[in-house]
Amino acid sequence: MKIDKSKLIEYINKIKDISILVVGDLAIDEMIYGDTERISREAPVLILQHTRTNIILGAASNAAHNASTINNGKVAVIGVVGDDYQAEQLKTALKDANINPEYLVEEKGRKTVTKTRISGSCSQSVTQQIVRIDRQTNTPIKPETENKIIEYLKHAVPNYDAIILSDYHIGVLTDKIIKTTVDLAKKYNKLTIADVQKDMAKYKNVTSMTPNLPDTQKFMGYELDTFEKIQQAGQRIINETNAQSVLITCGADGMVVVNNDNTAEKIPVFNKSKVFDVTGAGDTVTAIYAMGLASGIGSFYSAVIGNIAASIVIKQFGCATTNINEIITTLNRIDI
Repeated sequence: MKIDKSKLIEYINKIKDISILVVGDLAIDEMIYGDTERISREAPVLILQHTRTNIILGAASNAAHNASTINNGKVAVIGVVGDDYQAEQLKTALKDANINPEYLVEEKGRKTVTKTRISGSCSQSVTQQIVRIDRQTNTPIKPETENKIIEYLKHAVPNYDAIILSDYHIGVLTDKIIKTTVDLAKKYNKLTIADVQKDMAKYKNVTSMTPNLPDTQKFMGYELDTFEKIQQAGQRIINETNAQSVLITCGADGMVVVNNDNTAEKIPVFNKSKVFDVTGAGDTVTAIYAMGLASGIGSFYSAVIGNIAASIVIKQFGCATTNINEIITTLNRIDI
């Protein structure tokens, strides 16, 4: 499909009016930095002199953050935190990102999902990650937590244009929560977009899905090395879930949008440049794609805008965000 730049700019400006509800596995990325000082006498390990700690929204929280920088805070999250110090860090980070945290459910004994990355540097080298520590509870949430989330869904879904189900397989998106979300969305004529890494077949009747190529290949059971095979995979996902469309992200090879009318479009990477970090780029695509669909611009143009946004955030380290002005500026200087 030929892309009309002036029409695309009009569409980019439309998405900023869309409100988003993100339901799923919320998390924070704790980034700890230090300068290498010496080798410890206690063990053969580096001693770092701490320089700074950054708290960044990750996982489902990153999708919400990406939406918030586009629509100026018309975003809320529904998820679970523990009764721990990290829960307060997550709440503060959400508020700082202009995201409504009122639908957080605290579950005693559960860990607030936290990915701690410790990085070191010295005068002769760039900063490098040394170790990552994960805090999370992998078991499903408790029945009383599930019931509280369902009550929050009943209150929140009518007030938002689109709902993102962000599944990092840490226990929040139970079958009952998925079905309740989809049923409520249909009742109130809202869109549901599932960002799924596996178990795609359980996301029945969502509006669309945004799996990446490796996870789609696992779903199919074989390598998807041609456009035709990717299109067939998307069609199978549609057939098994009753989704209206599927956006398959293919890394450096761009994206493929498959629709339920058997049409498909390949979208190349428009803004090729040096990649610093792809962490969280999928969340960026999902957030903007969902906003595009909810604004009525269709799956193709929604994916194109998500593609351009992702090309911006991968130039930054860690989970990053962009905004309307950056997307339009980037569009104006690239060939598409």
